Amino acid sequence: MVRVKRGLMTRKRHKAMIKATKWYRMMNSKVFKRAKNAWMKAWLNAYVGRKRKKRDFRRLWTVRINIATRELGTTYSRFINAMYKKRVMLNRKVLSNLAISNPSVFAKIVEFVK
Repeated sequence: MVRVKRGLMTRKRHKAMIKATKWYRMMNSKVFKRAKNAWMKAWLNAYVGRKRKKRDFRRLWTVRINIATRELGTTYSRFINAMYKKRVMLNRKVLSNLAISNPSVFAKIVEFVK
């Protein structure tokens, strides 16, 4: 029976991993074992970051709307509650952009909702 040597695919896989971790720091870009761990951790952090970005932006929009509504004499929670009661279907991203770019339009929305 012919002997099978498997070094070719192993080397190919190792080189691909080293290439994927090219700009990592220290041994994380040079040693396969460390590079593999660093690559897995980086992808995990990227996944978590994609989920966290949604939270962070929603918090930012809420803060912006709160500041804009307080200038107009109400609070964020009262404004959102009034919007639900009047069935105004604008999400927080749109409201935040309106509060920044078109304060007059945002003021009209707040007056309508009050």
